[in-house]
Amino acid sequence: MKRRELMRSVATLAVGVVAIPLSNLVEARVGRPATPGSVAGVRRRTRRRTRRRVYRNMTLYSLPYGCTTTRVRGGVSYYYCGGIWYQPSYQGTTVVYVVNEIEPGADTNVEFEEYS
Repeated sequence: MKRRELMRSVATLAVGVVAIPLSNLVEARVGRPATPGSVAGVRRRTRRRTRRRVYRNMTLYSLPYGCTTTRVRGGVSYYYCGGIWYQPSYQGTTVVYVVNEIEPGADTNVEFEEYS
């Protein structure tokens, strides 16, 4: 019986020794960028990025993540991102983006932002 109590107290002590240093790492402080209660933490939980392979004449409902560069070619406005040209057009009342041209060597595995 004493052996069992001794083993139980040693196990409790071992768990306590490991848990005390970890408690400082898990502490969440509002306002710190990497904590769950901060704005960045909320954004990290509500937004995720997904990768899709794009191809010519593909219709997209949003531009890839970070794509804001506009260029004019032949009087038509395009979005140009990483060697891929996206032409905005309408599908009913919704703006969609059609992959117009993919330059040779462009990475067609593109990252999109999705909100949950």
